[in-house]
Amino acid sequence: MLKDIIVFGEDWGKLPSSTQHLIKYLGTDRKIIWVNSIGLRQPSWGWQDLRRLWEKLISRTHTDSSSTKLNSTHFQVISPKTIPAPKSALMRKIARKLLRKQILPVMQEMNISAPILWTSLPTAVDTLGVFDEAQVVYYCGDDFSALAGVDHNVVPQREAELVTKADLVLAASKTLTKKFANENANTHYIPHGVDYELFSEPTDIAKNLPQGKPIAGFYGSISKWLDIPLLLCVIQNLPEWNFVFVGKIEVNVTALAKLDNVFFLPQIDHASLPSYSQHWQCSLLPFVDNEQIRACNPLKLREYLATGKPVVSTYFPALEPYLKFVHVATTPFELEEAISACQDSTINTEQQALVQTESWLYRAQQVQALLVNDE
Repeated sequence: MLKDIIVFGEDWGKLPSSTQHLIKYLGTDRKIIWVNSIGLRQPSWGWQDLRRLWEKLISRTHTDSSSTKLNSTHFQVISPKTIPAPKSALMRKIARKLLRKQILPVMQEMNISAPILWTSLPTAVDTLGVFDEAQVVYYCGDDFSALAGVDHNVVPQREAELVTKADLVLAASKTLTKKFANENANTHYIPHGVDYELFSEPTDIAKNLPQGKPIAGFYGSISKWLDIPLLLCVIQNLPEWNFVFVGKIEVNVTALAKLDNVFFLPQIDHASLPSYSQHWQCSLLPFVDNEQIRACNPLKLREYLATGKPVVSTYFPALEPYLKFVHVATTPFELEEAISACQDSTINTEQQALVQTESWLYRAQQVQALLVNDE
């Protein structure tokens, strides 16, 4: 029989993370308790943090409405009241007790014992041993030591502790795999998958996509990892193109927003993304070159490739298996040339075939082979 799983991840349903994709398949025929984010930093008094704190306080444990999509007989989400990224030993002890008090009753209600404890957050290390877990799995998709919005005085320490204590470490990039393998011999490289059918099967164009010019597009967080100065230079030199950015804006984009051929569109649900990416002429990955990006393996890379449309990107190591189908640019001129070459592009079926076998189901099967089962 398959072991039940307690998952410490981000907030369920907010963003289509790799953890959520995997759990949707791993959750078949087993019980899942999903614990919403316990935080990677102390909250500030800013409006966004206060609003998020209020959402946490009013949320309750519930059976998720998408559990039918998960094909799981039992799936519950807990939004815990706890201390985010506690620093002192006393605060860590209090946070541990708070989580124990909220999660154990749900385990009892669902008749879960000796589960797998799966965490995508280093701060969950304080819960190890609380649930009499049969296996501790650390699944890492980002370099937390370089990730924005993380308490870098606390989280790397918790991660180092978690890596040494985990029974199994799964890393989404080769850079992270190499990093953790020195501390945990049972470390495995599990790259991201893709919902191939969603992104490859033709769909109608989004109604708010601008018309009249070819489009270079990007979706995802408009954050510090985008090379804004590079984009500004390129976009100014390509007035015959429209540039569309779909997602939440988290950095100053005033200079870009002033340009007539730049369009910022609001964040949309994951299932609607192909109505954009299938209908622009090329997909962009204009990242800065830093430690975080060198360790990343973005979900959107395989999603872009699955559409069959050209991908134009700055270089980062996770591109290596796909370089035949990615236009890599390092200077503004190279980026302009790569984008311009995509104007009359057609669907590249060879490119699609490359990622067709990299489904989330396949990735989940790879992970399942590493998980413990009931005897």
